Amino acid sequence: MLRVVVGVVAMMSAAGAVAQSQQAETGQPPQRIRNVTVTGQQACPQSTSDEVVVCSRLDEPYRIPKGLRDDRPIAAQNQSWVNRTATMDQTGRVAGGLPDTCSPVGTGGQSGCALQRNQAFAAERRANAQAARTVPGGEQ
Repeated sequence: MLRVVVGVVAMMSAAGAVAQSQQAETGQPPQRIRNVTVTGQQACPQSTSDEVVVCSRLDEPYRIPKGLRDDRPIAAQNQSWVNRTATMDQTGRVAGGLPDTCSPVGTGGQSGCALQRNQAFAAERRANAQAARTVPGGEQ
């Protein structure tokens, strides 16, 4: 995977160097910039003197390679105030036993248990449907 990314970057830099040298010879900027999405082992089309070709792989929609992406949760100090407030509100609701919280504390805490079960069931169905779509030979 890393070799593919390095290869694509090397091809892009080599193509960029050729296009840059051709541009330097003519003194004119490229007339066209073309974005190409390639699949599998397709090669990226060559750039010409009046065109720059930028390639991306269909199976790799992100510019940052998967091994270098940061998948850890975002720290609280780096989140927006909306997220912080929502978290504090939910924590306060559960701790206070307010309605729809499924808490053993408070008068309305029990009313949220059915809601939470329904939400968990719906999330499980969405996950199963997503898994069926991604499995080769699964329903499309």
